Amino acid sequence: MPQDPFLPNPSVELSTNGVGPWVGALPDDARLDPELLERGDTRNVIDRYRYWSMAAIVADLDETRHPFHVAIENWQHDMNIGSIVRSANAFGAQTVHIVGRKRWNKRGAMVTDRYQHVLHHDTVETFAAWAAADGLPVIAIDNVPGSVIMETFAFPARCVLLFGQEGPGLSRAAIDSAQAVVEISQFGSTRSINASAAAAVTMHAWVLQHVRFAS
Repeated sequence: MPQDPFLPNPSVELSTNGVGPWVGALPDDARLDPELLERGDTRNVIDRYRYWSMAAIVADLDETRHPFHVAIENWQHDMNIGSIVRSANAFGAQTVHIVGRKRWNKRGAMVTDRYQHVLHHDTVETFAAWAAADGLPVIAIDNVPGSVIMETFAFPARCVLLFGQEGPGLSRAAIDSAQAVVEISQFGSTRSINASAAAAVTMHAWVLQHVRFAS
């Protein structure tokens, strides 16, 4: 786990469509995948990880993952889960937790689940027990009575951000498992925003509070 706060190292992307086979003498680097060097690398990864094996990428990400986790209550087989996993990877979440149904729609993840740790918990109770044992406060994200607006909430550095299903939101048991319930301020006519959008907004709010950026 990185020290908190730390400076991020953004990538300037030059090869959004991938790269072809390696040209010239093959580099002597154990992180590189011989097949990718031979055939080219068209995966959806940043340039820094071109030609790296999947295991090498995961190991490198493990050195810089943030101390927040993401949990999704999966009781309606929500198609937003894949998109939330993709955002969790983008924002450097430690682990994504699927609570409830083990199977989830991976289409929206765009294969980022290969590089993101994903764990399953059968019930809200087993998930809550895991979080308590690890000393991680559960922060539920839902616009229910008693919630506080995100713009005034101080996220713990180590925590689990818990999201519900599109439409019904979190179950009563999930809300009861949380140490705080937070909602995103809205100013339009709709009652709620898309679940995957809400997750991305929340993760970015955590980043704004806990990641130090170079000026």
